[in-house]
Amino acid sequence: MVTDTEGYIHIIEYLTEHLSLFEHSNNAAQNSTSVMELIEIELSEQIIAVCSQNESLSFNERNAIIREVDAIVYDLEEILSGVINNPVTPEQASFIKEFAGLIKNLFDNVINSLQ
Repeated sequence: MVTDTEGYIHIIEYLTEHLSLFEHSNNAAQNSTSVMELIEIELSEQIIAVCSQNESLSFNERNAIIREVDAIVYDLEEILSGVINNPVTPEQASFIKEFAGLIKNLFDNVINSLQ
């Protein structure tokens, strides 16, 4: 659905161009949410929005979206493997929120092209 599109490749390239944001976690509070926890929270919120905005999606289409999100999370775990358990900094949180929005936009575009 989305992980095999050029748009997804561009989003992953965008992430890799900004990996330096994840190299230092100096500004993070020690009791802060981890990088992976925040990714999961933000992606979940965006995918819930996708599904609620597209009420006509079938059960199978919703399951396909969930499988795609699982694949995306797996890719992010691979790319950010060294820092996924680190506390998230404010700059990282901002980037993760933007990244999750880009993923939502990608799903919106693919769903709109299917209808």
